[in-house]
Amino acid sequence: MSRPFDSLDPALQEVAPAPASGAAPHGGQTRPPRHPGRAEFIGLMAMLFATIAFSLDAMLPALPSIASDLKLTDPNRAQLVLTSFVFGMGAGTLFTGPLSDRFGRRPVIFAGMALYILAALVAWAARSLELLLAARVLQGIGAAGPRIVALAIIRDLYQGRGMARLMSFVMMVFTLVPAIAPSFGALIIHLAGWRAIFPAFVVFAVISTSWLALRQPETLLPENRKMFRWSSFRATLAEILTNRQVTLSIAVQTLCFGILFGHLSAVQPIFDVTFGRAASFPMWFGIIAVLAGSASFLNAAIVERVGMRRIIKITLMSQIGIAGAIAVISATGALPQPLYFAAYVFWSVSIFALAGLTIGNLNALAMEPVGHIAGTAASVIGSISTMLAVLIAAPIGLAFDGTPLPVALGLMIAAALGAYLMRFITREEQA
Repeated sequence: MSRPFDSLDPALQEVAPAPASGAAPHGGQTRPPRHPGRAEFIGLMAMLFATIAFSLDAMLPALPSIASDLKLTDPNRAQLVLTSFVFGMGAGTLFTGPLSDRFGRRPVIFAGMALYILAALVAWAARSLELLLAARVLQGIGAAGPRIVALAIIRDLYQGRGMARLMSFVMMVFTLVPAIAPSFGALIIHLAGWRAIFPAFVVFAVISTSWLALRQPETLLPENRKMFRWSSFRATLAEILTNRQVTLSIAVQTLCFGILFGHLSAVQPIFDVTFGRAASFPMWFGIIAVLAGSASFLNAAIVERVGMRRIIKITLMSQIGIAGAIAVISATGALPQPLYFAAYVFWSVSIFALAGLTIGNLNALAMEPVGHIAGTAASVIGSISTMLAVLIAAPIGLAFDGTPLPVALGLMIAAALGAYLMRFITREEQA
């Protein structure tokens, strides 16, 4: 039988896996645990990341029902169930990395999933928007566990472009969840109402946590764990935030997340109000997600030849042009409705493709200089970029006025700022 990681990159094979908890000694040696193979590892990491996508995208068809059931005077406020979750995820991200550096990767994921499940049950019972939003913030905090610690697990085993390539495969599998989540959410709403989506979140969390518990050993050896001290955290934070490559990568990642979440907040209302296609929205969203998933495959295929920095810059420059075109079309009515809708669908594909072509690369760029503090670095990078992205995305989504115009203008400006900042990331990459 071949060794479990023989098919992976050399960087992965250099890492000695941690012993399984409770493994019995044999002749003075500890029997190494079974590891998932390459495909299973990618699938497991993708499912942990997909906790975020499922928690967001399955809610999209529920926005009109939430606004109606909770009697909101401004239906746009229903979008806050998305950005409140994102904000909680960003806040939780700040702590999950240091905790995983102290206690190991697996225990932090388990604790996060427990909070996620509890918050989902509170949201299921909520009778006001305020309580629902508070529960969604808590749910986001819990989801930060699988989100950021999965990244730390990957960084424990990969580095540089090898990490970027693996992240591309993870993101490619991850894309399947956004493709089906709105349809799944719409089916649940049809059968049992929008509140039934939250028990579905519970089932998803139980499945992914059980898979991790049964198949993925701990990747952080006990001797490599760090005691959490505030003074050390401040020193680590200073090291991260004074590194030019890291801070610039965080800034661009913030803008890319802002583009993604800003579009996500407004996509269902635009389908509904602008184009009158609320009923077919889950189908179209699935098509968009599947088409955009090819971007991650493309990134995996070309990142080692083209380079992370160049891919990010080209992607952002393309988004400036596409969002600008949508803004002009929206303002002038230059296209008939069918072509206008086709242009909007193309733009939506390009935005999700932007995530596949930038987020993994930006994570790899930001994490490369700070691999020795991977857990804390992943937390700080993810927390700052996610929480600040909410400050970009929420106003853009709430600015929806019945047309894509304000959304297109906001996302075009964010892409322009990102492209400008990329000029200053001058790290030398491998040829």
